[in-house]
Amino acid sequence: MKEPIMNNLEQTARQWLEERGVTIKDIAELVYYLQSKYHPNLKLEECIENVNRVIAKREVQNAILTGIQLDKLAEEGKLDEPLQSIIHRDEGLYGVDEILALSIVNVYGSIGFTNYGYIDKQKPGILQYLNDKSTGKCNTFLDDIVGAIAAAASSRLAHRAANTE
Repeated sequence: MKEPIMNNLEQTARQWLEERGVTIKDIAELVYYLQSKYHPNLKLEECIENVNRVIAKREVQNAILTGIQLDKLAEEGKLDEPLQSIIHRDEGLYGVDEILALSIVNVYGSIGFTNYGYIDKQKPGILQYLNDKSTGKCNTFLDDIVGAIAAAASSRLAHRAANTE
């Protein structure tokens, strides 16, 4: 299969993820975590393919860029109060970070909501790192975006598996 040509928006979204310490493989490992018990022959390569397909969607790219930009501005202290403190602390009642993430989850149907809620509570793999406040990084939006990409890729995988069975 011929690889699709990436547009500038997608290239930038992928670059910004990498710059923030998140690889496609990291996200694929979350997909594997979510789906391996339902698909005993699941390979990491399939998870990577599904993550790449999710990131190829424009609305996902927009969410990635928006969330990372807000995290970076908060990290640099460039937001006005009280938003600066709310985002920098990742205040529990803020919720806008989850709303942005749900725009990604929504791309592949309702099963994504369940996957997203589960992985957001468990915080396995890269999500544990992104939630570590001792790194000095602000990942208020990024952790939810990464979890949402994994949940959407899991949903895509589940839908495709159901169609082939």
